[in-house]
Amino acid sequence: MKVKLSQAVKMFFSSSSLEMVYLEAIANALDANATEIEIKISMKAFNQSETLQIEISDNGEGLTDERYKKFSKLFDVEESTHKGLGRLVYLCYFEDVKVVSYFEKTKKRTFNFSDDFEEEKFKIDKVEEKESGTCFKMTNYTLQKIAKNDYIHPRKIKQRILEEFYSRLFHLKKQGCSLNIKIESIIDGKKMVSTIDSTDIPEFTDVELSSSINLIDKFILYYSIKEVDPQDSSLIAAISVDNRTVKVDLISNENMLPGYEMVFLLYSDFFVGKIDAARQNLTISPQELKDVQTIFRKEVISIIEAKIPRIKKRNSDVKAGLISKFPHLSSYFDTNNIGYIPRNEILKKAQNEFFQEQKEILDATSLNDEQFEKSVELSSRALTEYILFRQLTVEKLKKSTDSESEAEIHKLFALMRKDGRFEKKNCIDDIYKNSAWLLDDKYMTYETILSDREMGELIKEITDDEGVEDDNRPDMALIFSNNPENKKPFDVVIVEFKKRGISLEENMKVVTQLEKRARKLMKHYNNQIQRIWFYGIIEFNEEVEMQLAGEYTELYSSGKMYYRETNIAISLNPKITLPIGVFIWDLDAVISDADARNSTFLNLVKSKFIQ
Repeated sequence: MKVKLSQAVKMFFSSSSLEMVYLEAIANALDANATEIEIKISMKAFNQSETLQIEISDNGEGLTDERYKKFSKLFDVEESTHKGLGRLVYLCYFEDVKVVSYFEKTKKRTFNFSDDFEEEKFKIDKVEEKESGTCFKMTNYTLQKIAKNDYIHPRKIKQRILEEFYSRLFHLKKQGCSLNIKIESIIDGKKMVSTIDSTDIPEFTDVELSSSINLIDKFILYYSIKEVDPQDSSLIAAISVDNRTVKVDLISNENMLPGYEMVFLLYSDFFVGKIDAARQNLTISPQELKDVQTIFRKEVISIIEAKIPRIKKRNSDVKAGLISKFPHLSSYFDTNNIGYIPRNEILKKAQNEFFQEQKEILDATSLNDEQFEKSVELSSRALTEYILFRQLTVEKLKKSTDSESEAEIHKLFALMRKDGRFEKKNCIDDIYKNSAWLLDDKYMTYETILSDREMGELIKEITDDEGVEDDNRPDMALIFSNNPENKKPFDVVIVEFKKRGISLEENMKVVTQLEKRARKLMKHYNNQIQRIWFYGIIEFNEEVEMQLAGEYTELYSSGKMYYRETNIAISLNPKITLPIGVFIWDLDAVISDADARNSTFLNLVKSKFIQ
């Protein structure tokens, strides 16, 4: 039965990468007992991927009749450590693969390996006695570009080959076998070369791991740690499976310690044959993988900290930084892995545990003494989380610059437009979307907040008048009432923002905007509205203050705010004017005041969590 190769390629190598071409060719060469392997890469320029050619040659036994038969038939393998599929990856990237193989001293086999490959289509010539070996020349690259330049960079390819074959190369070295791999690239006329020989394989120390994963199979860790130039720093942590290695994420790149080359290889008969057909993933259960990763990481951390004591100090500093910034999560941090797994992962895991405990408490119909104590602790942590969120908002405002738009400043105070309606009944759900507390904590007692919503909606909210249409949008409108059910008059706060770095004229438009809002709202004064406050928040400078000083009164010496009362006309016939008060507030004063208020809470909770 024949197999259509293009379909087989899609089935088994749907998520391959170009580097697998080298890895599979080297694996086959080692199976043929090669001691010399050469990889030649050529391309006219990095942006001309269609010119890519790869030639891989070795001095192995060659494609004898028996080896050719196995090459021609998928899944034809002698043992479970082989999959019989590797050469399919060549066709993921190249339409044409020309193969020339010398074997049995005087025989030369040539054929083309392509989508329409058939076992019978080959040629054998008699040649003068010649050293055995095989050459694969790959042309007609099929993809539009090369995903990573690393895939054609000799030094990067060398690193990847070592990662994949450390276990096999280690055994060859122990057996006294000499192996040389040369990687050469000529791209855009520039030649680069890297080589691999026995000196690249370190002397390993081994240690047996205690494990409950399997009561029969032993788990042996081989490791090497040596100092190198910082630019050559590397860490390989992998499981040896069928003479190949499968990388395991033990230490994140962000936690790599520069100046060291570290290799950790985990061996066990437990892994024999437990790899998928494309050699991409282990075929063990998720729980088994988790257990393997746990014991592997634990031993690796122990070794690293014993060999490099200063890493403990670094990790202790990282832990202190996390606790200082997220004190409410301090008891949830995975302290054993701080400094090894990504910081975000540490935070996410702690946050998930915190949320899970919150849920268990909230779902309980009654609380025993232990649960009650836990609920008190969780409540304090939830409050701390909110205070930290507030502080992050303050810090973002502190860092705001002229380049940020008015909308970007506005969103830090409250979400806008379709997301910009907040009601008292939804206060807990909206608490991270609405930061009216930046103006004053008392403003969190609102009935309704409308952020960048139409004036008509605001008037309807106050008067229940369905017929008002006005698409002007106050930046923020805050509505307060002690008893809205009885329709007692409301208090209203109107806020307008301006971005940083604008002209005096643009800044002073805030006054016109506030008076325009007042003209609409004051018609309802002493009826549905009992009090109104108007705030313009702008960036102060000397020019702005000179403008304000003539007509406004400065209210504070700490922070900058100016106040003025003025009359606005709400009707011409008959003529009716009403007084309003307008506050012009410095944005930095708003930020400074909010920071001072929140820092009081922040310092208090830190003192309770950080022991």
